[in-house]
Amino acid sequence: MNTPTIKTLLIGLTGGIGSGKSTVAEQFKQLGANYVDADIVAREVVAPGTAALAAIQAKFGTTLGAELLLADGQLNRAALRQLIFQDPAAKHWLESLLHPAIRQEMLLQLAASQTPYTLLVAPLLLENGLHKLVQRVLVIDVSEQTQLARTTKRDHNSAEQVKAIMAAQFSRQQRLALADDVIDNNGTAAQLASQIQHLHQKYLELSVTMTDKEQ
Repeated sequence: MNTPTIKTLLIGLTGGIGSGKSTVAEQFKQLGANYVDADIVAREVVAPGTAALAAIQAKFGTTLGAELLLADGQLNRAALRQLIFQDPAAKHWLESLLHPAIRQEMLLQLAASQTPYTLLVAPLLLENGLHKLVQRVLVIDVSEQTQLARTTKRDHNSAEQVKAIMAAQFSRQQRLALADDVIDNNGTAAQLASQIQHLHQKYLELSVTMTDKEQ
């Protein structure tokens, strides 16, 4: 596959589960920056009618039966996630199918962005090596207690399930060690907005510098 040419300054936005990545990305969007969300792309590549969904049906249809699809024909991601957590071979097969497709679609969407800077929002930005695509890594940082409280309330998952997801991701310390920029999302909405505004200005300035170097 050809690698699309990306002309915008790329900021990799990441953070642990429940850190507020989507909220932060939306606030950057309100200031005029596009973002590409890896989770949204992951859903798009397995939408009804796609080759990836057909392959998943062929592979796991007999195992999951009617549970594989939701009433609207969408993939039942929760049921599939439960299956691959218990079967490393199935997890490997699924990742081999989806990761290249997701990566290519993300690159196409990033290449289409025409704002001065663009955010690549990905929970596993660092774990999957996606940070190599970006110029800067922005980590949304919250305490582990906040992650647990927010996620159990939002997703109605048990504390054990959330802890298992957290354990599969980089630790808070590992993320911070690789960060170029950090937003502390333990505080108020006003404190969050102030940090985002500051970084927005910084990224606009960096985008101008990048453009000058290319000319």
